[in-house]
Amino acid sequence: MAITDIKAYTHLTTEDVDNIAAELDAIRAEVEESRGERDARYIRRSIQLQRALAVGGRAALFASSSRIARVAGTAMLASAKIIENMELGHNITHGQWDWMNDPEIHSTEWEWDTTCPSAHWKHSHNFVHHKYTNVVGLDSDVGYNIMRVTRDQPWQPWMLGNPVYNLLLGTLFEWGVAVHHVDVGKVRAGEKTWAEARRDLRTVGTKVGKQVGKDYIVFPALAGKNWKHTLKANVVANLIRNYWSYAVIFCGHFPDGAEKFTVEEFENETQGEWYLRQMLGSANFNAGPIMAFMSGNLCYQIEHHLFPDLPSNRYAEISVRVKALCEKYDLPYTTGPLARQYWQSFWTILKLALPDRVLRATPDDAPETHSERMFGDDVRPVESSSGTRRGLRTALRQAGGRAA
Repeated sequence: MAITDIKAYTHLTTEDVDNIAAELDAIRAEVEESRGERDARYIRRSIQLQRALAVGGRAALFASSSRIARVAGTAMLASAKIIENMELGHNITHGQWDWMNDPEIHSTEWEWDTTCPSAHWKHSHNFVHHKYTNVVGLDSDVGYNIMRVTRDQPWQPWMLGNPVYNLLLGTLFEWGVAVHHVDVGKVRAGEKTWAEARRDLRTVGTKVGKQVGKDYIVFPALAGKNWKHTLKANVVANLIRNYWSYAVIFCGHFPDGAEKFTVEEFENETQGEWYLRQMLGSANFNAGPIMAFMSGNLCYQIEHHLFPDLPSNRYAEISVRVKALCEKYDLPYTTGPLARQYWQSFWTILKLALPDRVLRATPDDAPETHSERMFGDDVRPVESSSGTRRGLRTALRQAGGRAA
């Protein structure tokens, strides 16, 4: 099932793990030391671009009812919403720009353009997910309490609806994020009271009222005779933003190679093992500068999980050093084309709708679920006769041919 001993799984010694931690700490220190005007200029220009697209989109929808104006306005509005959620809201609320001491661009002040209150997001995502990344039973992002994404989640008949839940989540992504903090799973388990859940829902309701009022009442009303076109454009722009955000998040967390971990592993881990869990529990996808920007630089999900509060525009340069570190210790660096990463995520969701008895791979050696038990007793760090390290990447390659 999930990984219980991360050193055994990665074929690393305690010294290796400590050395990896030291190298990653050095990367953090160097980036923190070098933050400055070019980073501040990047985030300010990103905000200016996002606001220009939003204003331009609204103006195009207000000024004309022609098909070209509607398409252009909707496209600009969708782009503005994507940039605001991915590059601005997500990253600013992580505290990536707090070092600037600019009250407008600060994690304590930014309220993003989505139905989820920032305060809820900062707890359920920044704290819970990033602390307990992929720890089954602690990280509610493992399936979001509605889908089965690992064989560590015992199969139940309702999981046959996995593909349907997946489609609904993509379509209604901002609404799913909005209620995520409520954590119905904890309520069902008795770990959270209904009174606490109702209090959270009231906070969500207030934010939903503002978003619905803005997108579906105020702006359509301001458009006058073009109100129908503006209303439709807002619906379409929000759907585009939902599907894109959903795809980026799923490609960073559920492709083959994004590993899961047990509570036992988490309870005993060192700082170096925490770093390893972030590296092995996340996945990247290949992207050029434009796609990277539109994804909030979450095409570098590995780097984001290692350094969630460092400026997102630095992830590309950090990735070069992280890949070199993986090469040095023979660790996998999980990445690939966007379409492939999404397909692997979708195939896992589709496949795990079925009970384990009809699946071919073992619970310790499936594309979406590995553990150190897949290697038997062969989990020791070994140097080959050529003097190069034989670690996890080599071990996985030698164990190739795993069934679905």
